[in-house]
Amino acid sequence: MPNIRWLLALITVVHRVLYRATGGRIGAHAGRANMLLLETLGRRSGQRRVTPLLYVEDGERFVVVASNAGDDRNPAWLLNLRKNPEAEIQVGKRRIPVHSREANAAESERLWPKLLSSYTYYRDYRTRTQRHIPIVVLEPVTPHANKL
Repeated sequence: MPNIRWLLALITVVHRVLYRATGGRIGAHAGRANMLLLETLGRRSGQRRVTPLLYVEDGERFVVVASNAGDDRNPAWLLNLRKNPEAEIQVGKRRIPVHSREANAAESERLWPKLLSSYTYYRDYRTRTQRHIPIVVLEPVTPHANKL
């Protein structure tokens, strides 16, 4: 498979800019899947990093998958969260401070069918890589926080 990381990086930048500029009117959905923006602090640089991600809701929580499109490497945003689990997400116009953690085995088993129903390619990603693909739970620090 050819290396198209540059194309994925370009798409990510455009997606992030359109999402922020339109308050999610553009970029909040990809087909049936919902998208959020995850803002982390770079683990080495300390710079803010913003990544668009597919998500599902689980009560008040937001759940994302660290699939990295089936790559053998964990996505940078996951490594950033492992160093500093405090982050912020943008869902539509709402900005919500969150605490992140990786789902335990029981949660992962319960959440996996819900994640697959929102984006079936997660199944393919699992077959592409030897690494365990973590499911990450983003828990609002203050439920329904709303900073505009």
